[in-house]
Amino acid sequence: MAGIIGAMAPIVLDAATLRRVMVGFHGGLADHRQMIDNLNVYPVPDGDTGTNMTLTMKSVVESLDGVADDLEPLCAALSHGALMGARGNSGVILAQILRGVSGVFRDAAAAGAVPDAPVVAQALAAASEGAYSAVARPVEGTILTVIREASESAQAAAAAGGGLTEVFDAARERGYGALERTPEMLAVLAEAGVVDAGGAGLLLLFDACLAEIDGRPMPEAPEPSAPPAAVTGADVPAEESSIADLRYEVMFLLDAPDPSVDGFKAAWQEIGDSIVVVGGDGIWNCHIHTDDIGAAVEAGIAVGRPHRIQVTDLLDQAAEHSESFAAPDQPAAAAGAAPDQPAVEVTDDGRCSVVAVGAGAGVVEILMSMGADRVVTGGQSMNPSTAELLAAVDSLPTGHVVVLPNNKNIIGVAEQVDGESERTVGVVPTRSVVEGIASLLAFSPGASAAQNSESMAAAAAAVTHGEVTQAGRDASSPAGPIAAGDWLGIGPDGIAAVASGMAAAATALLSLIVDDGHELLTVLTGTDADAATTDAIVGHVAEHFPDVEVEVTEGGQPLYPYFFGLE
Repeated sequence: MAGIIGAMAPIVLDAATLRRVMVGFHGGLADHRQMIDNLNVYPVPDGDTGTNMTLTMKSVVESLDGVADDLEPLCAALSHGALMGARGNSGVILAQILRGVSGVFRDAAAAGAVPDAPVVAQALAAASEGAYSAVARPVEGTILTVIREASESAQAAAAAGGGLTEVFDAARERGYGALERTPEMLAVLAEAGVVDAGGAGLLLLFDACLAEIDGRPMPEAPEPSAPPAAVTGADVPAEESSIADLRYEVMFLLDAPDPSVDGFKAAWQEIGDSIVVVGGDGIWNCHIHTDDIGAAVEAGIAVGRPHRIQVTDLLDQAAEHSESFAAPDQPAAAAGAAPDQPAVEVTDDGRCSVVAVGAGAGVVEILMSMGADRVVTGGQSMNPSTAELLAAVDSLPTGHVVVLPNNKNIIGVAEQVDGESERTVGVVPTRSVVEGIASLLAFSPGASAAQNSESMAAAAAAVTHGEVTQAGRDASSPAGPIAAGDWLGIGPDGIAAVASGMAAAATALLSLIVDDGHELLTVLTGTDADAATTDAIVGHVAEHFPDVEVEVTEGGQPLYPYFFGLE
């Protein structure tokens, strides 16, 4: 059958076929998402390349809904959907590749042509050029190498008179060859025994093309396997990798004049790495890894208007990788925990409610008992979307709502809710559950969102927070070298203690963050806490800080055995 279909393969890539290719590519990424995630290695296993590429393509496919099978509008929608939906470094580069392809196809259609083999080869060349131009410091052995070599082979096949099947075959074969050689170009891949994650995801595009024009089946996803445990980032030289360095991923859309973007990129090169800026005609999708979130955003403000700002703590993502794509089952803590309730009318315009984010039956119960009206399941491994937070906000009858994100990763998402809701929404930038709990002591249902946000933020700021978790790989930090499996004590300023045991990390952290002004230590125990460690923590405080009272409460949070709150 494949041979018959191959003999009938189209000589051009028309709009209907292109649409099916995009749908098939998205499906292939979704099927292979976990495998690609497991290849990703930056600077602790964050496992987001497959997920980000899948979500980027989901945006692309959704953008094509309702668009006629005509190349010009279809390519315009494809390009826009890729730019607006790009997620993460890998998603932004993929978006630039798709924009390069769609731009050439659209120009061909405007000239009265339909993409044949030479036009497809030209489109892949444009995709390669666009991908390289988007990255401030291109690194070989990555998705860039794969698209470049694939495009070179496609151009050679087209120049030799090959048709669409031959062009895509040549691109696929050379691309897979380049992927296999990525460990030779990046030592960190060789050390991990993996190939580049972004390149692996991209090659599914050629598989999707051949599935449509030659009837070949898409490759089956392999059985899930454990991620590499002690490697560094595939897109950053090994000597630059450290949990202490470039901890945050900042992304936003930027409305700015095209001539100003070179200066913007130059400003970003002073403060970070993994810089990818794609777009044009006044709208840009921007990505950076940096330690200075404020400076990254301010560079955008200097040239235009940043919006849809997302900030991800790469250290927190180390924990996320150990969980599945879906959030684990979570007790609902009565009706208050359901974020998907239907929207209701505002019937009490002058009052205020609270939506909080939390994970763990104990954490949810505490938040509800302290006055939260809704608790959206979230935290490490399960960052809720703006849509989920919006659903929770709009399920409340009050005209004012305060959101407690309780996690650095979620603050940027929470800040998008106000513009999408009829209610007045304030965000208290709580970075931990203990800050969120403390902030609720200052909540007043009769005050406005703005008034509550101010008073609750002050209450949260009075708390010193800490947490204990386990390292996923070898790395460096201000507290010393880290080996995979070590326990980390993380304070307000980052990693403060490294130890081979959980109790040792916890007590070392407390020795550093407790001071004479503290009177109370709240300990929230997670699912991985144990009685012996908890006793060691209580005993350590009693011995070294006798004036500090200790309250231990079962939180049930995943991944972090202990949350600490000092008041």
